[in-house]
Amino acid sequence: MTLLIDPPVWPARGRSWSHLVSDVSFEELHEFARRMGVPERGFHRDHYDIPEERYDEIVAAGAHPVTSRELVARIVAAGLRRRKHP
Repeated sequence: MTLLIDPPVWPARGRSWSHLVSDVSFEELHEFARRMGVPERGFHRDHYDIPEERYDEIVAAGAHPVTSRELVARIVAAGLRRRKHP
């Protein structure tokens, strides 16, 4: 299991957010999110948005903290990056 989370630096809706991904499979990502009680509406193409106040909890549950750059590189290398369509 390799779940990755970047720092909560992405502003939206008056909060800061992290991105939670898997570099193994979407099944692994969805299963972890369900266990953690992350709402399905938080899933966007290839990641879950995680509010800053849940960051430490998600890391304690097993997600590995990485930089945003490393997170993207790892999901691209795994073939799990889903870009927005123009």
